[in-house]
Amino acid sequence: MTGKGGVRGGGGREFGWLWAAYGVSAFGTRLAFDAFALIAVLVLDAGPAEVSLLAASGPLAGAVLAVPLGPWVEFRRKRPVMIAADLVRCGVLLSIPLAYALGRLTLGQLLVVSVVVAAADITFNAAAGAFLKGLLTKEQLLVANGRLEATTWTTTMLGPPLGGAAIGWFGAVTTVVADAVSYLLSAGALSAIGGGEHKPVRPAARSRPRAGDLLDGWRYILGSAALRPLFLNTVLVNGLIMATSPLLIVLMVGPLGFAPWQYGLAFAVPCLGGLIGARLSPRLVARFGRHRVLRAAGALRACWPLGLVFVGPGTAGLVLVMVVEFGLITCVGVFNPVLATERLLRTPADRVARTLSAWSASGKATIAALTALWGLLGALLGARAAIGLAGCLLLGTALLLPRTGDGDTEDASPGDDVLRAPTP
Repeated sequence: MTGKGGVRGGGGREFGWLWAAYGVSAFGTRLAFDAFALIAVLVLDAGPAEVSLLAASGPLAGAVLAVPLGPWVEFRRKRPVMIAADLVRCGVLLSIPLAYALGRLTLGQLLVVSVVVAAADITFNAAAGAFLKGLLTKEQLLVANGRLEATTWTTTMLGPPLGGAAIGWFGAVTTVVADAVSYLLSAGALSAIGGGEHKPVRPAARSRPRAGDLLDGWRYILGSAALRPLFLNTVLVNGLIMATSPLLIVLMVGPLGFAPWQYGLAFAVPCLGGLIGARLSPRLVARFGRHRVLRAAGALRACWPLGLVFVGPGTAGLVLVMVVEFGLITCVGVFNPVLATERLLRTPADRVARTLSAWSASGKATIAALTALWGLLGALLGARAAIGLAGCLLLGTALLLPRTGDGDTEDASPGDDVLRAPTP
């Protein structure tokens, strides 16, 4: 590593390039939002069951595939891992327009690409978190995570509408090409960081990988009194929120008669709340402390989705959805940077990649499982009732947040070996 660069005032050459890499790849991803589903429908004439299988199975299988990569990433230089993940994503995505041009594109290929991209996403994020922890001081982490969160919501607000327009003008695979190019640009930005990076050394007692290493991330999370409740809360909250998304599409575009552009507008405009929340996050932490902000923002973000039960047709219904989503996204914008910072500070440097990989894989698997389950509930109870059930369950997730803080502690010491390996 070339030394710890600052983020104050936008400084820090290394973080600047890392931020640029994140921004360009995030924009490409959002530009290609739902691209696989659209290609499956518009090009391959896939039905609802096939599209649902593609949406759920790809990320789930990718999460499983990424599990053994966490321990592998831990003891590798992180920047080459991130560059490799970018190049892998670029390569597999470019196989789609190539197969399309040759008339050989299949649903199976889309599924394989989805799996590889999901696994590469988890691997990249795990390496990036470890790289960021080594790059910045603890005081700079929250500001940096706030900027990354703001970038996420900016690209979420701009990407899908532009991607939809691009598909309408240039065809279904256009945004996939743009997404692939964004990963290539991200790899270039990461390469521009330059400098040296020390290769982590595997402890002598663990000179060889073992099957038990696959569980190291979960072992540390569940063994940490601070991280365990945050992990359970975030995985369940994100899963329940995402599980109702397909049902809300069905409800709004179907019985309530909203046009697709109105549905898109209802979720694009509230992303401004994410920008506001991300900007407020460091200021709130400076005033109230990390623990209080985590509890307050974490509890408030679970209160909003129940309001979607009352959505009706017309302008009033559209405004209701926008208000609910704005409140939800604002709370998420406050919560996420604090969570990301707390997670990095609570995790020793030699365990960050395994911990983040396990966390992300669990989140993706939970979203896939709950999406499938809520699809069945929607078919049995109706979309509105299933959305209401998820909203009620979300209210109870506040009980999973840490009840008491032990102060805004420094990062965990590598000697605090919660993650001890079992005796062979």
